Amino acid sequence: MNTQRRTFLSASMAAGTVAVAASAGLLAPSTVLAAWPAKAFQTSKIDVAMKEVLGTATAADSKDIVVEAPDIAENGAVVSVTVKSKIPNTEAITLFVPVNAFPLSASYAIAANTEGFVTTRIKMAKTSDVVAYVKAGGKLYKAKKAVKVTLGGCGG
Repeated sequence: MNTQRRTFLSASMAAGTVAVAASAGLLAPSTVLAAWPAKAFQTSKIDVAMKEVLGTATAADSKDIVVEAPDIAENGAVVSVTVKSKIPNTEAITLFVPVNAFPLSASYAIAANTEGFVTTRIKMAKTSDVVAYVKAGGKLYKAKKAVKVTLGGCGG
């Protein structure tokens, strides 16, 4: 019995079914994807984005948040960032790059009883701080890391 052939055929049938459903409009992005805070990602003002995503625009500095990013990013189009929160009951981690045209880079909801940890890649227009906001226990905390960009990533 050729298991590779069976696997290929079943995967092909599944892909065909998904393609038919998508072309029929049954899998429209608005029904499949998670809620999208469009206003927060389309504003050029950090405080407006913070209120949309986190509910407030004020945050306290915290040494319990570690932002790991390169000191010098050779290409601003792909900057690797890791945020670790040691604050108990971390609910959300959100990243901002203040000099970008649209400063909100990423926002993650953290499930209960999980570690406050995210790693991602973001775009940076030019040298700036990467600011991480952590929502925990109904309060908002922040930490930042300076990143020098040698080649622009947001259209530069």
